[in-house]
Amino acid sequence: MTIARPRIGILGIMQELYDDMIPRITEHQDAFARELVERCSEAAEIVYSRPARNQKDIEEIVRELNAGGLDGIMIVMLTYGPALRTVRALTESPLPLLLANIQPEPVVTAEWDMADLTYNQGIHGAQDQSNAMLRAGLAYSVLTEEWRSPAFLRRFEDWARAAQTVTTLKRTRIALFGYPMNGMEDVLYDPTALVRKIGPMVDHENLGDLYVVMGEVTEREVEELMRVHHERFAVDEQLSAESHAYACRMEIAVRKMLEAGGYQGFSFHFEPVGRDGRFEQLPLLTASDLMADGYGFGAEGDTNAAALVCASHILAGDAHFSEMYAMDYDLDSVLISHMGEGNWKVARRDRPVRLIDRPLGIGGLSNPPTTVFSAEPGPATTATLIPLDGEIYRLAVARGEVLDTPVLPKLEMPYFHFRPASGMRSFLDAWLRNGGTHHFCMNLGDQVERWRLVAELLDIDFVEL
Repeated sequence: MTIARPRIGILGIMQELYDDMIPRITEHQDAFARELVERCSEAAEIVYSRPARNQKDIEEIVRELNAGGLDGIMIVMLTYGPALRTVRALTESPLPLLLANIQPEPVVTAEWDMADLTYNQGIHGAQDQSNAMLRAGLAYSVLTEEWRSPAFLRRFEDWARAAQTVTTLKRTRIALFGYPMNGMEDVLYDPTALVRKIGPMVDHENLGDLYVVMGEVTEREVEELMRVHHERFAVDEQLSAESHAYACRMEIAVRKMLEAGGYQGFSFHFEPVGRDGRFEQLPLLTASDLMADGYGFGAEGDTNAAALVCASHILAGDAHFSEMYAMDYDLDSVLISHMGEGNWKVARRDRPVRLIDRPLGIGGLSNPPTTVFSAEPGPATTATLIPLDGEIYRLAVARGEVLDTPVLPKLEMPYFHFRPASGMRSFLDAWLRNGGTHHFCMNLGDQVERWRLVAELLDIDFVEL
């Protein structure tokens, strides 16, 4: 799945009051806006038409941006403009909002006259605008920075990607095969609250339909996927061709169902698959391959985690689903692993990803082919989406480091050590106090600011652990 560049519209606000005072001020500030478009185009596709000089302009332009398939709107005060004129248009817009507190020139000089002051007076317009948006109950971000600087472009790019993530979540569908694990508290969710507050819709798919689609998969399709796996992985000689072929058949069938249903993520629980009576393996390889292709995933029927992984793919790329298995006090780290599902796109580059014949008692079925790898050492970010009550959600995020550790030869599933920047003890104390779930998402790199922006635009609680 290819992630497109974010598409952001610019609402540039002025007012007609200044036209008589400063001839051609509209053209002057429009030229500034077009320079800004060129600058921001390094991070996103930008849509801008003209300055908005009155309420009618504002409402027309916002309607045009809403209809343009965009991911967000950046509001720029080209001069001061009374903010109440914008409230109706912005409260009716579904798009994430950014108030960019910028001005054409970075420095006040002795050469400035009244015209220069007017060209660069956006700050008090931004204050009025932010006050109006806050009182209207809108979720939005703010950005104060010199617009030509690398810092501005970096912060704008972070916001644009967060806006794209939030907008995409509103169109996301997740397939739940079977049902969640009985008695597991932190995977439960209110489906209507999830739609209203976060965005994704969860649909139940029948395991019987999966079985039927598996029967329709051709031998040629299976052989081609097996060939790809032999090119991609170090395939264990103990893995029989029959077992490998069955895993490929299941993967192809799940993929076909996701494509037919327009799904961006999925979840299954080993118990209904195992008890169904028609399946020979758990789809662990399916989960790993589809995550690597950009699908969201959550195990044990955890659709909250699947939604988070969907978001993470958009926000930062190559999202990895997992959980915390054990603490290592000597390394000040947590051993991260799961039953066998993992995004091998995050695997360290100096070791091959292995595909093994993996004995597994869980589910009561035959050995499921499983990828085994460790994550690339270096900076990394963990995130957990916490449903608290109804539409009250919390996003808890931590930066840290994937450690460069030796192979653990007896661990037959994806694994790595994560050392939190705040220290393992403080990190886990904060995780537990804030209700962090036992399933979470990990991305390579420091993605904390992007996650903070996502929480801000969703208007949910954010905690950095």
